[in-house]
Amino acid sequence: MKKNSRLSNKQLLFGLVFLLAFIGLTVFLFTYQRDEKRFESLTTKLFANELASNTLNLHYTLANPADFGLGDYRPSLSCYDSGSVSGSRAAAENVLAALKSLDAAKLSEEDAWFWRLLTRTLENSLALSGFAYYDEPLSPSSGTQTQLPILLAEYAFRSKRDVEDYLALLDQTDEYFASLLVYEQEKAAAGFPMPASSLQSVREQCDTIVTKEDLEAGTHFLQTTFQERLETLFQEGLVTADEAGHYIAQNERLLKTVLLPAYAELGDGLMLLEDSDALPAGLAALPEGKAYYEQLLISQTGSYRSIEEIQRMLAEKFSQEYEAIKKMAADHPEIARYYVQEEAPEFPYREASQMLLDLKERMGADFPPVPGGAVDVHVKAVSDNLTDYCAPAFYLTAPLDDTDSNAIYINRQKTPDGLDLYTTLAHEGYPGHLYQTVYHNRSLLAAGGRPAREILWYGGYQEGWALYVEFLSFGYAADLLREHGQETAALATELEARNRSLQLCLYSALDVLIHYENASYSQIAKVLSGFGITDSTSMKAIYNYIIQSPCNYPKYYLGYLEILSLQEEAKRLWGNEYTDYRFHSFCLDWGPADFLSLGEKLRQTQ
Repeated sequence: MKKNSRLSNKQLLFGLVFLLAFIGLTVFLFTYQRDEKRFESLTTKLFANELASNTLNLHYTLANPADFGLGDYRPSLSCYDSGSVSGSRAAAENVLAALKSLDAAKLSEEDAWFWRLLTRTLENSLALSGFAYYDEPLSPSSGTQTQLPILLAEYAFRSKRDVEDYLALLDQTDEYFASLLVYEQEKAAAGFPMPASSLQSVREQCDTIVTKEDLEAGTHFLQTTFQERLETLFQEGLVTADEAGHYIAQNERLLKTVLLPAYAELGDGLMLLEDSDALPAGLAALPEGKAYYEQLLISQTGSYRSIEEIQRMLAEKFSQEYEAIKKMAADHPEIARYYVQEEAPEFPYREASQMLLDLKERMGADFPPVPGGAVDVHVKAVSDNLTDYCAPAFYLTAPLDDTDSNAIYINRQKTPDGLDLYTTLAHEGYPGHLYQTVYHNRSLLAAGGRPAREILWYGGYQEGWALYVEFLSFGYAADLLREHGQETAALATELEARNRSLQLCLYSALDVLIHYENASYSQIAKVLSGFGITDSTSMKAIYNYIIQSPCNYPKYYLGYLEILSLQEEAKRLWGNEYTDYRFHSFCLDWGPADFLSLGEKLRQTQ
């Protein structure tokens, strides 16, 4: 009996230990699940709120909102309201506080990564929100007045609901533009007026983007593209002929009675704000402008480096490129003769489809394949109405859940054929924006990732990646030319890549000089003349563009330098296990992201 009693005590003790261990494990798992559930709930609500407040963002983010629980929404443009600014800040502070109340160590690796990115994004947004009226939504170079028509023209019609949403948004453009005018009025009253020359440029755009003559003739792109999109729905049997006719009549009415007057009233309102004393100047000329520029650089580039470190990076890269150009010119004097030829050899490919196919083949060994197979790409010309105001080219980002069909727009007024078109297609298509976007979207869905990742924007990563692969494509082009017996043209292509890098490096340095050190036009002109740019029209155009678009050049070039820095660190960490394929996979699998976070992740995954 005593023996059995001792066995019972051991069994009791073992059972007690097991029970305590089980309770501990249960509590441990519960706390993990609790934080996971809270994070899931928080990000799901944030995603829904962000997209529900702006139907344009919703439509360009999701092709089928109902599949993500967002089918019940009212079509709306996000109008400016000074009263809502403090509310938005308070909401962001609440979300940030909720995030920081979670233990990121108890989240899955993917959620912990998202937590890190979202936390830093909100911290930066809150820091920027402290600088009221520093932003310029009506910039002559890339303001809402030129971007909105493009977004409307490319608003995909996948269903009858899309057509009705589009018309509802078009019906709100007068309120939307009126709210932007209110912002400009408040901005001027607070002592932050738009320069008179910029106001004049924006007014000219308002007068020409939508005209009564084009609308009466039925030739405006918002008329023709609307009918083309409706025709597709009709052919698919999703709308009847009567419905299509009704929608076309509505579109005509809204363009003539809402959008056209909206542009006219915006232009007239801006005329009243013109002040000849308001001259172009960098952000550093504004109160706390230097502090704002530092924060804006983080937001636009994803780089957390100090201004001094950024300037050192730019200076070092400039010196490298300059010396490389001098050496190439000395070693290959035939390049100079090539540039002055009246008829240079023709580039091997003329068609965009041929170039994209060549790029896909050449990138294959060093980049992971796109998940899910083939991707359809359409190369389109920018409408004649917008050639003066659009970039040389752009990729229209595909929705998260519809990456089968993609569009790249080419502004033929600004993008010639040959090498320029080839490298542009690399930047916008393969291995650039299109490839990176489709890779990310398909990977996120396949892995069951949080759709809320889509509300985070990382311009420095995206444009830095596109510029990085654009420079790779100069090498692809040189290989192609050599394959066709054009050795001198290949050398000239390599030199052209150096020249482009040097130019973008210089413009990025000028951005810092203007917006952080308050350099004047005369100072910038002196710098430009030192590099052979002496035409006053060109110098003013460069200066004005940088004034109107702070951080734009660094968004591209500093983003590119950050990727090169990551690459060098990967080579040091991975040693003999480094390959370009592995590095590119790392960037694609963990991006888009800021570069501080990517550097931390790289060091964790060595």
